[in-house]
Amino acid sequence: MPRAARFIGTQFGEIMLRSVRDLRGSTVRAVDGDIGTVSQAYFDDESWGVRYLVVETGTWLNDRRVLVSPYSVKHTDPGSSVVHVDLSRQQVRNSPLLDAHKPVSRQHEVEYLRYYNYPTYWGGPNLWGMGAYPAYDPTGMPADLLPEEPSMPTLDMDEPQPDVHLRSTNEVKGYHLKTSDGSIGHVSDFIYDDTNWAIRYLVVETHNWWPGGKTVLIAIHWINEVDWFDSKVSTTLTRDVIKNSPAYDDSMPIERGYEEALQRFYDKHGTGPDAHASGRVGADRGGA
Repeated sequence: MPRAARFIGTQFGEIMLRSVRDLRGSTVRAVDGDIGTVSQAYFDDESWGVRYLVVETGTWLNDRRVLVSPYSVKHTDPGSSVVHVDLSRQQVRNSPLLDAHKPVSRQHEVEYLRYYNYPTYWGGPNLWGMGAYPAYDPTGMPADLLPEEPSMPTLDMDEPQPDVHLRSTNEVKGYHLKTSDGSIGHVSDFIYDDTNWAIRYLVVETHNWWPGGKTVLIAIHWINEVDWFDSKVSTTLTRDVIKNSPAYDDSMPIERGYEEALQRFYDKHGTGPDAHASGRVGADRGGA
């Protein structure tokens, strides 16, 4: 039985901050019945946008895993463990097969997006391609924004293969946080904005790294490198700065006042948004 989802966000206008950990186990409900439960999320390692939820379908679809894009999510009610999607069970049944033992390839993404008639999110100026949010009108979409029909590639082993940019939250959970003067914690969760589905913060546990440790939030724009092979997230922050930063209580909503206090604290130490104006992470993929 999945545990009931905890509402860990507060509404700023129409923006809510939510926890990926509490999204896990949520029931995904189609227009004509349940599809399954969320097991993890895939995000891209360039913009930290959540691109897909991975859904375990259970016995009705022979324990198959399927992808659900934020494009199809209608709403997730605060305090509820249900994600409502604008899909039918038959659509999901006929969707492209996902190989659970391999990374999601760009070819599979194109096939998936074309099946659902969704636009591509890569190649445009915004988080979702031509838009800032995963919203679109399929009846009025220009044909040039739709993915092209994928062709079966001829693999040349002498040529480098395209980078893999989708990462699993289950995989990155546990990565060590490396500061400018040593390690201090590990990633335990992700906080995302459920309007544009961008990951805003990493939740970092420091309890096992220093006496009196606590849980802290590290904003994505305070990260300067991710080593996907060594399982490390690097920041120019120091251990002392993080030790003295405002603690995060994951049993409470993230209030506007807490975010403002967090930002003021890091601004004081020269690590505010201006320190990483692009908001992007320099990632060492090593050809991954």
